[in-house]
Amino acid sequence: MEKIFNNTEVAFALKSKNELDRAYWLFKMIQNPTLVKVGTSLTHFALKLHLPVTGLIRSTVFDHFCGGTTERDCLPVVDKMFEKGVSSVLDYSVEGKEDEEHFDDAMEMTLRIIDFAKERKALPYAVFKPTGFGRFELYDKKGAGIAFTEAEQNEWDRVVARFDKVCKKAYENDIEVLVDAEESWMQDAADDLVTSMMQRYNKEKALIFNTLQMYRHDRMAYLKKLHAQAKLEGFFIGQKLVRGAYMEKENERAAQNGYPSPICSSKAATDENYNAAVTYMLANIDMMGVFAGTHNEDSSYMLMRMMKENGIEKGDSRIYFGQLYGMSDNISFNLGEQGYNVAKYLPFGPVREVMPYLIRRAQENTSVAGQTSRELNLISAERERRSQK
Repeated sequence: MEKIFNNTEVAFALKSKNELDRAYWLFKMIQNPTLVKVGTSLTHFALKLHLPVTGLIRSTVFDHFCGGTTERDCLPVVDKMFEKGVSSVLDYSVEGKEDEEHFDDAMEMTLRIIDFAKERKALPYAVFKPTGFGRFELYDKKGAGIAFTEAEQNEWDRVVARFDKVCKKAYENDIEVLVDAEESWMQDAADDLVTSMMQRYNKEKALIFNTLQMYRHDRMAYLKKLHAQAKLEGFFIGQKLVRGAYMEKENERAAQNGYPSPICSSKAATDENYNAAVTYMLANIDMMGVFAGTHNEDSSYMLMRMMKENGIEKGDSRIYFGQLYGMSDNISFNLGEQGYNVAKYLPFGPVREVMPYLIRRAQENTSVAGQTSRELNLISAERERRSQK
């Protein structure tokens, strides 16, 4: 298969010289764990003291990884990317709020995004995190089978109602919904809740999508069990496939609590598990929808090859590739140019309140050295190409 992901002219067509230079220095910094650690501490300190640093943050790391402060603020980015064949998933990335008011606010924001998306082909999905709609500890307790108090049961009923309100509106407006995955010890309850939404709203096609973190060695068994249930009950399965985002936390908790880690034994095992899930879903695409969230070029090529071998059109609505905004433009924009369905997760929200997301993004990039090096090499190649014009 032709290696399309080395084409930096297509990858960075939307980036000006200044934006390309900013990306270069940003990834240079992220490559250095010490700089990330010091920068994170200084940012926390400055925000805590309410120092006037939001302008600096906005013009550097925020603008690289985020679309704007509001959904409407994101429109110029959304429209520019769509002209290049890349859709957007507006992701309200305010994290760590744990009260009923903020849960209702997150739900209302998701409902607004659905309204926003139904008028724009460039926005095929809405997205939310389970803990955006309810307390982490509540999911944990529910998944562990521990009886709720009356107050907790009422609280859980409100979580279920928020899920249902969003999924019902998505169904009525034919907008697909991605529900992100989180830590394993709260995920059982989230899985059950998302499955109940699939049973209700995925009767005609995959509209509600759960997320499988394939660094968990139990996820293939889970997918096959869900498939058997879906065949029996007559509903479609939607799954976003990712490798995973909480590895260190998962391993540490398993060690502290004396149980086997849910994480695959190696990076190679995770890659194998991810590819196995893609293969399984493609083999059963008649009743599944796949959102392949990956920054891995080999996995992307594999999915492209399998689509061709199975006679699946590049633009088949059941299959999307997905990457994060600000990363892997060489995958996203080259796929878009070739006619595949591809979407960027486009975070947005007030600068100060999105900082936990941005800090996590920098830390995750630091721990994946190969990814950061690849980004730098591609950006360097494009800067060199432009300098020779």
